[in-house]
Amino acid sequence: MQKALSFDDVLLIPKYSDIESRREVDLTSNLDDVIQLSVPVIASPMDTISEAEMALAMHKAGGLSIIHRYNSVQDQASTIAKVIFTNEDTRVGFAIGMNDYMERAYAGLSVGAQIVCVDVAHGHHVMMERCLKTLKDKYADSVHIMAGNVATLKAFNALASWGADSIRVGIGGGSICSTRLVTGHGIPTFASVLQCAQTTYDEVKIIADGGIKTTGDMVKALAAGADFVMVGSMLAGTTETPGEIFQNNAGKKYKVYRGMASSAAQEAWRSAPIAPEGISTTVPFRGSVEPLLQSIAGGLRSGLSYSGVRSIEELRCKATFVEQSSAGQIESSTHIARRN
Repeated sequence: MQKALSFDDVLLIPKYSDIESRREVDLTSNLDDVIQLSVPVIASPMDTISEAEMALAMHKAGGLSIIHRYNSVQDQASTIAKVIFTNEDTRVGFAIGMNDYMERAYAGLSVGAQIVCVDVAHGHHVMMERCLKTLKDKYADSVHIMAGNVATLKAFNALASWGADSIRVGIGGGSICSTRLVTGHGIPTFASVLQCAQTTYDEVKIIADGGIKTTGDMVKALAAGADFVMVGSMLAGTTETPGEIFQNNAGKKYKVYRGMASSAAQEAWRSAPIAPEGISTTVPFRGSVEPLLQSIAGGLRSGLSYSGVRSIEELRCKATFVEQSSAGQIESSTHIARRN
């Protein structure tokens, strides 16, 4: 039986550094020959995370947002157009599913989006193969095709051969995902990234997606072979996420954060839940996402500096992992709380 490690199971060994300022660290990562992000962070295509305001904020911070698909084709296209008409230089992607993918792809690309994300929970599937080949036949290399999710090298290579330009790696690791509990399937995202980094499709980018709780996890994902990280919960509750702010009896403010396979999301989208694999919850309201994104970028630069490297590519070449014990995991946390 194989052993699969999670982000909490490992640490990066600090290395000698001659970096005198974290401003020397370059977080740039190329999605393809045209699209470059100065911060390798992508907002997840969820209806409580990514609409127009988040797309604009992510672009301003140097990252990217994928507009969710849990609306009509017209509403999604209007959201994309709002982003592009606000600023024609804005990078934006949008999600499509398996049922109306050509209609959505055409509508989103027609209003100026540059990235199509084929958004499926289990991407190593015949329907994904059909979708990717159809999109590639139609658009060739004129658009960037993102796809996922997958958990194994075999699946990654399959999607790459079918036409994906970047692939989301991780199944069942999201903070509001219950796929592993419901289906018994999945692999820790860190282990999946390590495995998929062995691909011979070097031009296809790896997007670590799921289980990322901290900037430390982001650094570990990048060191393990990811080119980008996709996050949802780390951005949840901010002003730029969709949804109303509400207060409890004590006056504390909250927003809803839910998985797209949760009963609440499926009822809103399909009118009835079908095999829910996620939950809906509330998170404290956190104000503007801008300082949070600045903090994420700062944490990433700090993380690279501890390995003595100035770029993500250099990090992958020089990083060394060590497995930590359960006692080590406790020591790695802010463990003063455990003594009170």
